[in-house]
Amino acid sequence: MESDAIRWVDIGGERNVATINLVRGNNVYGEKLVRYGGEEYRVWDPFRSKLAAAMKKGLKEMPIKNGTKVLYLGASTGTTVSHVSDIIGTSGIVFAVEPATRVARELIENVASKRSNVMPILEDARKPQSYFSVFGKVDVIYCDIAQPDQTGIAIGNCRAYLKPAGKLLLVVKTRSIDVTMDPKAVVAQESKKLQQAGFTIDQTINLEPFDKDHSLISATYNADKS
Repeated sequence: MESDAIRWVDIGGERNVATINLVRGNNVYGEKLVRYGGEEYRVWDPFRSKLAAAMKKGLKEMPIKNGTKVLYLGASTGTTVSHVSDIIGTSGIVFAVEPATRVARELIENVASKRSNVMPILEDARKPQSYFSVFGKVDVIYCDIAQPDQTGIAIGNCRAYLKPAGKLLLVVKTRSIDVTMDPKAVVAQESKKLQQAGFTIDQTINLEPFDKDHSLISATYNADKS
């Protein structure tokens, strides 16, 4: 899992993931900056980022690498987007979709204005045809949106933008989907939806204790079966 852009560092006896800082000296949300091998890294807080939580909980394959083209749904203020920006470097790009104007303003001011590989898109993820800034197909879609039909929204975006054999990282917010169902049953239900849409489930990770009633599903898109 380690690369030049991603390192595991020990802080106070605890092992944490960190990403190389694309904007040296700058932190985005108060995260610690550490030195390793002459480079500056930003400690990635698993309580602030579900992707960092998934890595702490044993994500086997990190599909986001140097040069990767990412479509990020639910970018919020850009905490996780900024770490994705670190990893993909100057040869990659992350299209960051966020519908809320106030939140998107923070994303633009704190992240996109300082990082040329972040392209903010102020749109609703339900309307992928309205992303006029996205060009070509992407390697990875990361979806972190609190909607009852979040899996359907992710599938629609994959059909529009994800390369064949591309990867989907789907954060399942079980309480947003059905507050009455057992969270494990919700995750199984959403996994089945992905399989019926032509995805292969690679791994499912429960994100507790970092996020209660949240899981992350890593899946491969089989475009010819969708």
